[in-house]
Amino acid sequence: MEEKRLTELELKFTEQEHTISELSDMVNRQWQEIEVLKRKLVSAHDRILSLEDTMPATPDAEKPPHY
Repeated sequence: MEEKRLTELELKFTEQEHTISELSDMVNRQWQEIEVLKRKLVSAHDRILSLEDTMPATPDAEKPPHY
């Protein structure tokens, strides 16, 4: 009886160890993807700012005379 109980505990431990390893790998992949997305976001933001700097200034606040 005691040996059966010990075997069951060992099996549960092995399953949990496997699950923890899979979750750790998943978190690592997600972290890497987040880092890639952050770099892309910064790049897109920089491009938008660059485009805004090259656009001619327009008086957005002024309404056309027919208003």
